[in-house]
Amino acid sequence: MNINNSESTKSGTILVIEDNKEIQSSIQDALVDSGYNVFTADNGKEGLLILSQMPPPCLILLDLMMPLMNGWEFIEEINKNIIYSNIPIVVVSALGNKSGISDNHAYLEKPIDLDCLLQTVAKHCG
Repeated sequence: MNINNSESTKSGTILVIEDNKEIQSSIQDALVDSGYNVFTADNGKEGLLILSQMPPPCLILLDLMMPLMNGWEFIEEINKNIIYSNIPIVVVSALGNKSGISDNHAYLEKPIDLDCLLQTVAKHCG
């Protein structure tokens, strides 16, 4: 869990929920280098806790396959909260199959193309 790991907020705040530390770090580094303020969580349960303690994010990047609380369970929980339910979510997954993912959520397949990631983030965070 990382409550606040970057000081720059010129482009918005993003929550990255990813259990693979290498992928989490790569995403975080790319976003911080691009001027985003990034918070990270290792699973959905931790993501909910951090979400309640951080400034409202312009976007959540969400892995699906995680321990404790997976991405689907996380989406189900935030959809119950009117404050969080309007935050855009980009699902980042190696599933290669979008079935079960709402049309309301963007989807990026792993391995992540960082240029594609940054373009997707820019659409939501300016």
